[in-house]
Amino acid sequence: MRAARLIKMVLLLQSRPSMTAAELARELEVSERTVARDVLSLSEAGVPVYADRGRAGGYRLIGGYRTRLTGLGRSEAEALFLSGVPTALREMGLADAASAARLKVSAALLPELRDAAAGAAQRFHLDAPAWYQEPATPALLPAVADAVWDDRRLTARYHRKDREVERELEPYGLVLKAGVWYLAARAGGTPVAAPAPASGSGSYRVYRVDRFTAVTATGERFTRDETFDLPAFWAARAEQFARSLLRAEVVLRLSARGVRQLPYVTERAAAREAIEQAGPPDEDGRLTVTLAVESADIAYSQLLALGPEGEVLAPPALRERFAAAARGTAALYD
Repeated sequence: MRAARLIKMVLLLQSRPSMTAAELARELEVSERTVARDVLSLSEAGVPVYADRGRAGGYRLIGGYRTRLTGLGRSEAEALFLSGVPTALREMGLADAASAARLKVSAALLPELRDAAAGAAQRFHLDAPAWYQEPATPALLPAVADAVWDDRRLTARYHRKDREVERELEPYGLVLKAGVWYLAARAGGTPVAAPAPASGSGSYRVYRVDRFTAVTATGERFTRDETFDLPAFWAARAEQFARSLLRAEVVLRLSARGVRQLPYVTERAAAREAIEQAGPPDEDGRLTVTLAVESADIAYSQLLALGPEGEVLAPPALRERFAAAARGTAALYD
């Protein structure tokens, strides 16, 4: 345990100009006194750790000291090789670079750990596309990925509803969702074929890469906003998109089993909110909830899966559709 902590301390100091005792203690989840003892142990082992005194002081490595990855354990090495997504890397044109990186890491590992790549690949596989969909790689994805990696502006033409528009973009990141590639980007200029949206030309937006018809790198680099957090942005935008689709409401009376099933047949966040905001169960133990849905038609197809565990109370037209479906089903089994 202590050996792993010492290796982590060296790697932390390699990745930053210097770190205070408090910062190291927080990262390593130990006390500052333990940090001081570990630094002394590293110095005695020949690792050149230097302590700067004063208010702005801290610990740093001197002489350009670097360590190899010989401190990796088997589980850590296997996790490292799992971190890549082969299909996604291939679609972005990065398969060769990823292969070279894996070879370099393998060469740095202890001999007994060099089978970690094969072991991980034979035990775990990520299949990103959704079921019942034929995966297709957007032809312009490699060009978009190059611009993302190099922080270079793009001039892109893409389909927007019933027309094609052109815009200069600052590409910030790519997201692969259920087999579909999306680009998170900031509009870097005034649109050529469409007026700027009300939210302003400098805001971040999401574009489906398969809707791009032409992509040209301008050769200009943009200054990246270091506060931009791609996972947080995507999570917020995905939730916002899901909520924007929920334009209708359905009142349901659910059994205990129906309450458990509801998140699996409709939008999960909407189901959770409906259940949390419901009152106490009635005398039959059933819970009445108000559920946000896309439309009555979609609610009908989704909520049929509840069967007798869910009763639609409103709107009346939807309740009648369920009643008719129940009568038809009962007639088939009579």
